[in-house]
Amino acid sequence: MTEMGNAVNLDEIVENFDYLDEWEDRYRYLIELGRTLEPLDEAAYCDKNKVRGCASQVWLETTVVRNGGAGPVLFFKGDSDAHIVRGLIALLLALYSGETAARIVAINAQGLFDKLGLSTHLTPQRANGVRAMAERIRSEARAAAAAA
Repeated sequence: MTEMGNAVNLDEIVENFDYLDEWEDRYRYLIELGRTLEPLDEAAYCDKNKVRGCASQVWLETTVVRNGGAGPVLFFKGDSDAHIVRGLIALLLALYSGETAARIVAINAQGLFDKLGLSTHLTPQRANGVRAMAERIRSEARAAAAAA
C-alpha cells in the first residue's frame, strides 16, 4: 500500500487488463480492484463527499497535503454501494491519488478508459458516473491549486 490507500498501482492494472482477454474476466478483475479500496470512516459517508451524477451511491474523500514548491498533492479515498463502481473508483484512485493538483488537472481519465477498452464496454449510465467522479477529482485539484 502506498500512502493514503492506493492499493494497486496503475501500471499493474494496465498490465493485468492486457493479460485478460475476456470481458467477463475484466469485469471480475474490476470487482476485485474494488475490494482493495481502503474503507472509509463512517463520517465520510456524508453529503459533502457524495458524488453527484452517478446512478450508484458514490463517496469521495479528499486529503490535500501541502508540499511546498511542486504545489499541493491530493490523496483520495472512495466507496460505492455497487461492486463494479467500487472497481471503477479504484481505477480512478490509481490514476489520480498521490499526484500534484496541477498534474491531476492535466490528466484525462478518458485516455485510460479508452486504453483499457472500458469506454466501449461501460453502459452510458456508468460512463456518465465515471465522468462525474473524474470531474469531481479534477475540481478538488483546481480548488487545492487555487488555495495554495
